[in-house]
Amino acid sequence: MSETPPQKRVVVVGAGWAGLGATYHLAQQGYDVTLLEASPYPGGLVAGWKTAGGRSVEGGIHGFWYPYHNIFSLVRELGLDPFTPFTRSSQYSPAGLEVESPIFQHEPRLPTPLGTFLYTRFQRLPLIDRLSALPLLYAIADFDNSHQAWQRYDKVTARELFKDFGVSARLYQESFEPMLLVGLFAPGEQCSAAATLGMLYYFILAHQPNFDVAWCRGTVAKMIFQPWVERIEEVGGKVLTNKRVDDLLLDDSGKAEGVVCGDEVFHADAVIFSVSVNAMKKIVSSSSSLRNYREFRDLRNLGAIDVLATRLWFDRKINIPLPSNACFGFDPEIGWTFFDLNALHDEYRHEPGSVIEADFYHASQLLPMSDEQIVEKVQRDLATCVPGFGEAKVIDSSVIRVSQGVTHFAPGSYQHRLPATTSIENLFMSGDWIINRHGSWSQEKAYVTGLEAANLVIERFGQGSKANIIPVEPDEPHIQAARNLNQTARELGNALLPDFWLP
Repeated sequence: MSETPPQKRVVVVGAGWAGLGATYHLAQQGYDVTLLEASPYPGGLVAGWKTAGGRSVEGGIHGFWYPYHNIFSLVRELGLDPFTPFTRSSQYSPAGLEVESPIFQHEPRLPTPLGTFLYTRFQRLPLIDRLSALPLLYAIADFDNSHQAWQRYDKVTARELFKDFGVSARLYQESFEPMLLVGLFAPGEQCSAAATLGMLYYFILAHQPNFDVAWCRGTVAKMIFQPWVERIEEVGGKVLTNKRVDDLLLDDSGKAEGVVCGDEVFHADAVIFSVSVNAMKKIVSSSSSLRNYREFRDLRNLGAIDVLATRLWFDRKINIPLPSNACFGFDPEIGWTFFDLNALHDEYRHEPGSVIEADFYHASQLLPMSDEQIVEKVQRDLATCVPGFGEAKVIDSSVIRVSQGVTHFAPGSYQHRLPATTSIENLFMSGDWIINRHGSWSQEKAYVTGLEAANLVIERFGQGSKANIIPVEPDEPHIQAARNLNQTARELGNALLPDFWLP
């Protein structure tokens, strides 16, 4: 009778979407998995908690877009019902309402990107400016998320990209730059053109319904992460909080054999890092082993962006046309969003006054302000969008400063980002900043990379079944045809022409 092989020990560092995803799948496959989280609670940036007064707050509101197929599948598997229906959204500037977006899946489906152009309700942007985006379709077809495409476009800024393809100044300032400020969290001159094309394609242009978004009916921590952690523990995984990793232990052959948290050592047969860029840089700085590897030292070339998350309770109900709203033009290089939590969160549905979440991105210059100054600014900006806010009184507020909170996809950053595999053969990476070819972004990408890292562990040890990762929906036929034609032209050009132009 053959003996059952001993359980392989895996340590996962970071309890966001990536770390929880890797831990859950490996625990289901019989691995001895320990998940270490530096904070007092799982969740990373999307974690939520209670104020001293018992009110729910979180480090920013996170949307769940139509193409988040893997996250939606997970939630169904867990038996949860955390999401609102898909909601309409609007966009404001200091001049007032600029754009209203429908629920695109409810409109007759048109070949991409016609639905996006025809169904979006622009209030002031002239048709001639919108038509100036048409030449950009070549770049959309040329950027296929391959390594070669990233190399071609990553060192170009988004602003250069739009200018070179003839996008009008007004369309850039009133449409594309606001998208970048709330999608990649930085102005166009600070965003990689490759990341811009990838983000715009995934969320907006690949298929008409992709821009449709649902929201959590409470904090993601309460609605998803808490029951998910309970399920992980039920299947044998261990989730430990307040465990800040300082170092990675290597054996004599150069393989990872554990991680160090202060005076504690957690031994492992494989390690998965699932932390933010900023957290990974801190680990490398403190690690006597990782700093010996150039690929980890190079992470110091990567950056992150400051976020300000505010929540305001008003003394009266204010009529807010739509529950989710994006804003631009109020401060140089800052984008922000505001949400009607009475409409989105169960907890506030019957609140006597309005509860508003307002989140600011690329907000470095706002962080030094006092809480009182920030609350006054938020109310003033809200009143510019919806005048009723000017007459209301703030009766409670929460201000959360998230320094270096989200990944900065800066021009030239691709060369320094890491793939899932590293030169340490049993150390794997995951997170929204990791290089992969799935095509997703944000929370969905983080979760997918966690599953991909779990699959690499399974592949290494030959124990268990790999996670089923749902691919992004295939390109529509006309996009695929354009990409095939473009690829053929590129191959012919490479064969016939000298290779001396800049990529």
